[in-house]
Parts: sequence; structure tokens; C-alpha cells
Amino acid sequence: MNPFLHRHLLGIEGLTRPEISFLLDRSEAYVEQNRGVDKKKALLTGRTVINLFFEASTRTRTSFELAAQRLGADVINMSVSSSSVKKGETLIDTAMTLNAMHPDALVVRHGDSGAVKLLSEKVNCAVLNAGDGAHEHPTQALLDAVTIRRRKGELENLRVAICGDIAHSRVARSNIHLLTTMGARVRLIAPKTLIPSKIENLGVEVFHDMHKGLAGCDIVMMLRLQTERMHSNYFPSIREYFHFFGLDYEKLAAAKPDALIMHPGPMNRGVEIDSEVADDIGRSAIREQVEIGVAVRMAVLEALLAPPREGGA
Repeated sequence: MNPFLHRHLLGIEGLTRPEISFLLDRSEAYVEQNRGVDKKKALLTGRTVINLFFEASTRTRTSFELAAQRLGADVINMSVSSSSVKKGETLIDTAMTLNAMHPDALVVRHGDSGAVKLLSEKVNCAVLNAGDGAHEHPTQALLDAVTIRRRKGELENLRVAICGDIAHSRVARSNIHLLTTMGARVRLIAPKTLIPSKIENLGVEVFHDMHKGLAGCDIVMMLRLQTERMHSNYFPSIREYFHFFGLDYEKLAAAKPDALIMHPGPMNRGVEIDSEVADDIGRSAIREQVEIGVAVRMAVLEALLAPPREGGA
């Protein structure tokens, strides 16, 4: 039976373990479908999905677009550069205008934390959070979890290091909620200036030294430095940041020999990760994360929009 009974997907926080497991299991099925010749299903025929992106993101928007199309939905892409927001219309005005066109789902990315939740309270359709400020990016955490589970067989008791710009990362927050809910042990590694205060309250350990933080880890998840969100100096220089917190083979040696390397992209090579490490096909799952993103978004769209299937789930 489908345990996912939510109207929207605004974040991972608050989801139960069975709900997350259901979405991961459905994603696994779509991974195999996407690797086959016939990639399309008619599950969402007649449904309309609008991708409403107030921030540029070719990767995520394309992934949602492909996911909706492969399920048979009609898809419309809207970017802020072509919307009435540029003419002074507010977020709510835009949402209400689109709502009047009776879409079945809005996939929304916005630069402000909480903007997607506000929008969800004003429309009649399902709303999917494609990233809001530094708050959450739920489908990224789901695709990371599927990637880890496929490589390691489980999430429970794995030791996962999330490294880099934690302060500005919605990816980090969604992953913390998901991984701790599923029984993984999460470590955060970053300079003190890039660690939010009281983040330990989310059940994580905090390190400011890569060698100590990576010791014995199963997963090493690197994060992009979000310099566009930085309004002061958080570290002396890029060169010094890479020296202390960039992932190279010397630091990676502290993790388990089979530790998996991940990055949500886009990567800043030579800033948070060395190119040789990023391209190590034996240990890096970065390209696999991109592939699995489409399957995860198909699973989420199915959970929110598809009619109940005969016989339950």
C-alpha cells in the first residue's frame, strides 16, 4: 500500500521512514525502466506539470522535465527571465495566475527559504520543492539515498561525511533529515564559518578537520562553495580552502578504502574536489547521481499525481 499520502513534497523533514522507503523503492523501478528501450509510460497522461524556476538550474529543471514527459504528462517550463515577475508581479501573483490555468503540479525553485511553502498555501495543485534558498532540496536527497543504497545495499549504520559549504546548502539539510531518519550516522566537515550554529541538534557530528572527519567513513559527499550567497569573507582564499577542505587522494585515504565519492553538482574542480578524484570511475558516483535524479523525480510525480493503483502500491 502507498504510504505517501502528502499533497505536496516541500521537504524531507517530517517524512517517516516508510514514506522515504516507498519513494526509494519506486525510484529503483524507474532506474531500470530508464535504462531500457521503452522509457515512456502513460501513467500521467492528461496531467499538466509546470516547472517554475526563479533561479537558473539547467540540470534540475531538465531532470524534472524528462521525468514528467516519461510519465506522459504535458510539461511547461517557465523561467523568471520570461515571467511577469520581471515586470513587478509578486510570487503569489504569479502562483495565482498559473493556478487559474489548472495545472496538476508546480515544480518550484526559489532563492528564498520558505517561498515554496508559501506558494503551496495559495494554489490548488501539488507543489514540489526543487530547492528553496538554504532550506531544502528534497529530490536531491532522495536521489543521493538511492545512489548510496544501490552501491552499499543499505543506508542504516553507514557513516556519511557531508563536506564543504554547509551554511548555504539546502542539499545538506535535506540529506541530514533523510539519512538520520534512515539510521545513517552523519558527520559534517567544514570551516567554522561555514557551519550553522546549533546544527548538532539535528543529530550530526561536526568536524573542522578533513582527516579526522573522514576517518572510517563509507560515503564522502562534497558540496559546492555557493559564493553567490556569500556576502562576506568565509575563508582567506580559494587556494587555502582547497588545501584544508578540498577532497584529494591524500585526504580521501582517511576514509574506508571503498568509500563512495558523491557531489550534487555543478562541481568546482580544484576548489572543493580534485579532478582526478571526481573522475575516478572506481569510486565516484557523481554521474550516477545525475542518472538516478530522473528516476527519483518520476517516483515523486507518481506519488503525488497518479491515480491509486489496483491492489494498493
